[in-house]
Amino acid sequence: MNRTGCSKVSYDFARDFLPPVYILVFIVGLLANAFGLKFLRKNWKKVGPVNVFVLNLGLADLLYLLTLPFLVVYHFTRSEWIFGDAFCKITRFCFNINLYGSIGFLTCISVFRYLSIVHPMRVRGRLTSTHSVVISLVVWLLVSAQSLPDMFFPKTYHKKAKCFDTTTDDYMEDYLKYSVGWTVSGFCLPFLVTVGCYAHVIVTLCRSSSTDRLLKQRSYKLLLVLLLLFSVCYIPHHVYRNLSLWSRVVIRRGQCHGWFNRAYMFKQVSRGLVSLNSALNPLVYLHVSEELCTQLRTLLSRAKLCLRRSTNGPSAHGSVGDIY
Repeated sequence: MNRTGCSKVSYDFARDFLPPVYILVFIVGLLANAFGLKFLRKNWKKVGPVNVFVLNLGLADLLYLLTLPFLVVYHFTRSEWIFGDAFCKITRFCFNINLYGSIGFLTCISVFRYLSIVHPMRVRGRLTSTHSVVISLVVWLLVSAQSLPDMFFPKTYHKKAKCFDTTTDDYMEDYLKYSVGWTVSGFCLPFLVTVGCYAHVIVTLCRSSSTDRLLKQRSYKLLLVLLLLFSVCYIPHHVYRNLSLWSRVVIRRGQCHGWFNRAYMFKQVSRGLVSLNSALNPLVYLHVSEELCTQLRTLLSRAKLCLRRSTNGPSAHGSVGDIY
């Protein structure tokens, strides 16, 4: 590899890029999740056992969204953390819980869809809300167990008042090992399960001529949503997080390469993209329940009608002579 002089990393990029993304995610995610959770509360029995997973997905999103204002303040104050070491760790823990909780509950929804479409007779009457609650508790426990070691790594550097999303340079090599294992267990394995389930679902739907057309459409759309979430939010984050950690390890070993600064910038972009999952996860609501789609289409139609009337004025209702 070609060695170059270590150029100074430009931290201004994160300060300029992340706050607008966080503000957008906070507003859109809060409204979308609130609407989705309100629908679930009103139609709890109609949606079925899968609503338990969707509910937990929404709660994981809200847990992270409530920490975003503090991160916006952090970057607006030129990356000076003023909320203390304990709250820094809590903020990062909420991010990890949201990230891996979302992946876990999306995997549960995928497995549920797989069983109900590919093996409908075997699971009929056996998949109940009680099973969903127990599985959800297991997901929370596993995600917490995976994320808990992250809390023991130093997150703040008091001389510079930082709040690292990984850890300080002194513990970088140990954190890289932990991050790679975390990526495999928390992301790669659920991703493979999700892909396997939907590959089998698509094959089954394509071969079956008796499957309801609406069910096929909803399954295809949900697959597209999952592909969007994994390809835009989850895959770049895990790739560039570990690549950035590796670059910091190499720098501590006295080696410098030209791609280090780009690795940092791509990591910040991936952090912005992964935060979008809290705003994109509500798309799952739309493809779990057709009734919610209908309600949303009705609201959009009414909004368009009101906008058209306000734009056109009296002419939208008749001529001037008709009014008088």
